[in-house]
Amino acid sequence: MLPADTPILLLTTGGTIDKIYFDALSDYMVRESVVAKLLQIGGVKRPFRIEEVTRKDSLELDETDRAQIRERVLSAPENHVIITHGTDTMTDTARKLEGIAGKTIVLVGALAPARFGESDASFNLGMAFATVQVAEPGIYISMSGSVFRADQVVKDRAKGAFVPL
Repeated sequence: MLPADTPILLLTTGGTIDKIYFDALSDYMVRESVVAKLLQIGGVKRPFRIEEVTRKDSLELDETDRAQIRERVLSAPENHVIITHGTDTMTDTARKLEGIAGKTIVLVGALAPARFGESDASFNLGMAFATVQVAEPGIYISMSGSVFRADQVVKDRAKGAFVPL
């Protein structure tokens, strides 16, 4: 178990968790991250640090973005890292993080924007926060009440859920 004073790094990349709906455009756009607000509402007392990497839908992330995410994880002094990420390419980014030793990395997102009243964002973020504290070093995906090894899961678009391989 992670000591109570050990800080956690949260890297934000965008994705549905940080989207907002614009009626005039009839579209969703990624805006400023709501992660800090969600943690404040949740009453999180553990030390954490939030760092923005990008503000993109995960379908817009490219290899340069993924290399930047990897570099941020590698260069961070924290060994416990949560990455907020869009669900469509979450497993692609997880693969880019393979081979990072000694760090517990949890990717998390939402199927509905956090700004929506009926969003899974807060619950998923809470699950990720718990997972990063108790899981062994490795790469995980935490979504919809489940935690998966990142190399043993896939997003089933028809079901709108992550399922084991």
